[in-house]
Amino acid sequence: MSRTRLVLTGLAVVAVIAASGCDPQPDSANTAAPPSPAASSAAPTSGAPTTTPSAAANDAATVKACADIKKDIKDNAAKITKAEKIGPPAGHFAVSAQWAAGSVAILAHAMGANEAVTAASEKVQDEMMGLSDAYSKSADAKPSKKALETAIKELDTACSAA
Repeated sequence: MSRTRLVLTGLAVVAVIAASGCDPQPDSANTAAPPSPAASSAAPTSGAPTTTPSAAANDAATVKACADIKKDIKDNAAKITKAEKIGPPAGHFAVSAQWAAGSVAILAHAMGANEAVTAASEKVQDEMMGLSDAYSKSADAKPSKKALETAIKELDTACSAA
């Protein structure tokens, strides 16, 4: 089992490294003309707060991450239900592997989100890995999912605030 966990962890690390090297946004610094001094020194006349393009892109990335993570959680729940139907003695390995795979998907989609969503998604991922560990230890394991449900509620709160 430690070999399986090592392989899954290795795949997660590779996915994170590969995704961190990807930049879906074009490098506008080399192609855009610098702003004119008059435009950069002009102060906004309205009292409304201004949103920088990077903040707007961050918000869009957070919204996308939240949608992807929620979809991952829903998809993983369906796959867990299917894996649980296998039953003992070997079914617990399938359930354990699915919890681990689901946690990796959460990590992959949390990249680019704001700090609150990232922190909440890490809690969800930690709880999923805890369930994976519990299922890998015993064919008769029925660990509580209360901590995972709490972490998902925290994620929902963080996503609604984004």
